[in-house]
Amino acid sequence: MESVVKILDITEVTHNVKRFLVEKPSGYLFTPGQAVELAINKDGFRDKHNPFTFTSLPQWENLEFTIKGYPVSQYPNHKGVTEELHKLKVGDELILRESFGTIHYKKEGIFIAGGAGITPFISIFRQLKTEGKVGNNKLVFSNKTHGDIIYEEELRKIFPTGNLILVLTQEKLQDYEYGRINENLLRKHVNDFSKNFYLCGPWKMVESMQEILGKLGANQESIVFEE
Repeated sequence: MESVVKILDITEVTHNVKRFLVEKPSGYLFTPGQAVELAINKDGFRDKHNPFTFTSLPQWENLEFTIKGYPVSQYPNHKGVTEELHKLKVGDELILRESFGTIHYKKEGIFIAGGAGITPFISIFRQLKTEGKVGNNKLVFSNKTHGDIIYEEELRKIFPTGNLILVLTQEKLQDYEYGRINENLLRKHVNDFSKNFYLCGPWKMVESMQEILGKLGANQESIVFEE
C-alpha cells in the first residue's frame, strides 16, 4: 500500500545531511529501528523507491527522516534519489510504502554505527530516553570528521559520560578516538562481549564487525543488523 505525503519542514543537520519532517498517514505504524521505501512524487522518480529509516518516534504526529545526500558525481553507484531529495522544498511530495526491517531493540547492549548508519538507532535511542531506559547502553559511532557527526549534541544528552564513544577516521581531536573501529578499540571500551550488539553502516563495516565480534566471543544470535 502506498501513500502520498507532503514535506512539512526541511532542516540542515550536517554539511551533507538533512532532516525531513513529513505527514504521517492515519494509522501508520512502525517500530523504532525500522525503515520504509520512499520515492519522490515527480516525473522520473516515482518508480525509484529507496529504503530510509525513521528517526521519529511512533507516537509523534508526523514522520521524520534524516537523510544523507549522495551526489551521483561522487557516488556513481547511487541512482540520484538522495541528491534529488536534497533539492526538494517544503510542500513537495513523497510516496510512502509500509514499514519493514529487522533492526529493533532487544535489551541493553553495544550499538556500533558508521556514518549515516546511525539513523535506525536514533529512533531507538529517543524511545529509550523517553522511557527512562537508556541504562548502560553504549554507542560506538564512527565518522570521517567531526563535521560529519549526526546529532552529536543530542547523543551527548542521551548517553552518560563514557558510554558515547565517537570515532574519527580522518581527523585527530581531543576526546575523540582516532582510526577505524577495530579489535583493540572494542576491547578498550567493551568489557562484556556476551551482551547484545547492534550494527549498522556500510556493509563492509558490518561484515568486519561481525567477524571481529565473533573473535572476541560475541554470540552471533546476539548481533542485530539489517538482514
